[in-house]
Amino acid sequence: MAKEKNSKITTPTFRVSFPAVFQPKAPMNGQTGDSKYSITMLFDAKADLVPMKNAVRAAVIAKWGPNQAKWPKGLRMPFRKGEEKDYEGYGPGIVFVSATSKQRPGLVDQEVQPIIDPNEFYGGCYARATINAFAYDKAGNRGVAFGLQNVQKVKDGDAFSGKSAADKDFDAIAVPEGASKAEQTVDDGLGL
Repeated sequence: MAKEKNSKITTPTFRVSFPAVFQPKAPMNGQTGDSKYSITMLFDAKADLVPMKNAVRAAVIAKWGPNQAKWPKGLRMPFRKGEEKDYEGYGPGIVFVSATSKQRPGLVDQEVQPIIDPNEFYGGCYARATINAFAYDKAGNRGVAFGLQNVQKVKDGDAFSGKSAADKDFDAIAVPEGASKAEQTVDDGLGL
């Protein structure tokens, strides 16, 4: 079988989820293997994913040939529906795709300057990435995945934190006219 091409694709803008671009993360759920850098990309279902889908098809053909009848049954594909997960930012109208790498990806900002502070790149911001599709056939698992090459942060967004924002938890409190916030006391019934 012909060796598959390592064609680089630049993704459309996506919302970042579960970024591990500064430190690799170990496999989860008792899986074995190397620690990897990774990112999950949350695309609006209306995003143009045709170049990514074409790369997946090319990787399948390079690995198993053009005859679909000869492709392995149950191939795992990288595109998943947002409603499969119950995480912040996922849900109907979202397509999510993961990309991984054993090597640290380059990470730059809007002005193509390196991002070195982990606080500047977080789940919930927006980015785009360069990726490549590759087919795999290991330990009975067959499918196509994306390799992560580089990432560019496009803009900030509400961080996925798993907790609500303070301005959503509280209502404004009326301050008595003429009193400063420091002068306010609360009658707690303790006579203080």
